[in-house]
Amino acid sequence: MVKVKPGRDAAPAVIWPAPVLPGDWIAVVAPSSPFGAEDFGRGMAWLREHYRVKVAADVLDRAGYLAGSDDRRAAELERMIRDPDVGAIVAARGGYGAMRILERLPWRELEQAPKWIVGFSDVTALHACAWSRGLASIHAPHVTGLGRADSLPSEREAWQRALESPRAPRAWERLRVLRAGEARGVLVGGNLALVETMAASGRLALPDGCVLALEDVTERPYRVDRMLTALRLGGHLARASAIVFGSFEQCDPGPDGVTVDEVIAERTGDLGVPVLAGAPFGHGASNEPFILGSTAHVSGDSVLMAG
Repeated sequence: MVKVKPGRDAAPAVIWPAPVLPGDWIAVVAPSSPFGAEDFGRGMAWLREHYRVKVAADVLDRAGYLAGSDDRRAAELERMIRDPDVGAIVAARGGYGAMRILERLPWRELEQAPKWIVGFSDVTALHACAWSRGLASIHAPHVTGLGRADSLPSEREAWQRALESPRAPRAWERLRVLRAGEARGVLVGGNLALVETMAASGRLALPDGCVLALEDVTERPYRVDRMLTALRLGGHLARASAIVFGSFEQCDPGPDGVTVDEVIAERTGDLGVPVLAGAPFGHGASNEPFILGSTAHVSGDSVLMAG
């Protein structure tokens, strides 16, 4: 465990789990929605080429729109958090359900023996609990995403680099500049709907001066407006030194014709901070892994990230 002390212009102290190297143990869990065996099986096969993998026998359970009961999913995740051999906990899929088990998880033990939480979408709920405790985590594709038939070798290699070299510099370049400026802060965020829902539950703790990364899928522009407005009214967006938007996949205009890009620009343009859009993360064709908890430097049309 390495705890980085903040300097004058540095991000708040962040606890970085150790890198996970080939042959190390990782755990695969299903904290959210159920999933099919085909993509999951292919993703597991690829993982096993590089790591030793622990997975529960009942990981494919279904209980309606959940991957088994709350008891099953909470016990699975709790067990992997407490397992001293496991260096990373990787979600099989997103969907919905992680919030239902947050209060059952041993977060203090994860602080004392940190390990990587890996995933995106619904896993944003777990990421938010991690960063509220100063824990770095990895925003990255799930196991089923790694197992998709159209998954590229380069995407898998980027996923592996994030786990094995989390402190390596990363960059998003040639983004759309909605409001120009320069900022530096700890990088947090994930799925907009989950960030807004965590705020509604009183569990959102954005670090002061953070760089906030947001994406979403299948939300009409007016719903994106509502979520951003709720975050504004709650004072959450005022804590950000910059906002970086990823993909907003299948967020098509309604009959009014208003686009999600117009909503994003209007709802953030007067915040007085740099705003960029089009970063390669989210539910779109490109979902590049990045480290929540790294220090992000926003300048021009680029975001530079480093541990």
